[in-house]
Amino acid sequence: MDKRVADLESAVAPIRDGASVMIGGFGSSGIPFGLIDALLAQGATGLTVISNNAGAEETGIAKLLKAGRVAKVICSYPRSPGSIWFEKRYEAGEVELEVVPQGTLAERIRAAGAGLGGFLTPTGYGTLLAEGKETRMIDGRGYVFEAPLHADFALLRADRADKWGNLCFHATARNFNPVMAMASRHAVAEVRHMSDTPLDPENVVTPGIFVQSVVEYGVRP
Repeated sequence: MDKRVADLESAVAPIRDGASVMIGGFGSSGIPFGLIDALLAQGATGLTVISNNAGAEETGIAKLLKAGRVAKVICSYPRSPGSIWFEKRYEAGEVELEVVPQGTLAERIRAAGAGLGGFLTPTGYGTLLAEGKETRMIDGRGYVFEAPLHADFALLRADRADKWGNLCFHATARNFNPVMAMASRHAVAEVRHMSDTPLDPENVVTPGIFVQSVVEYGVRP
């Protein structure tokens, strides 16, 4: 029941070449910078990264792209301010891109975590994003079928955790982190503070059943 691990390196050790990895965060909020750096040092390659964006400048996911560790990106915003490394890798044909509208991305991840078989959305109907997907007319409006989005691993950033893996988040740092924990087979959370006593159930956002390991990491590099 004790899901604490000693360090970041131990937390990312199970990630292997070719794995699909969800990475929490929105802008610069809620991004597990420590785990990303540990994954970079660990050496796994050929990764499919699922995130809101493809990193900015040379921080976070951009470090993985710079090092050539990413084979595919599934995201909503591949071109964030200063995201030079995604552009370089994409223009060179070294990374594949799947663009998913932001609300659709969140719902595809949530659907995976909830055990749903997919959903219908009007977003993207009649556009290139609907090519190759099932479409349907309902009450005169077009819809696109979107499949659930699973991942082998999720790297998360939380504010607090207890040894059972229960998590709570600080303000907007919550963003994609909770649904990614649910949609992955192995969720790893770096947390600002590790509690020696159980968290108040009223404050828990992500129950420990969705989290496989937690590591205390209070300082952003």
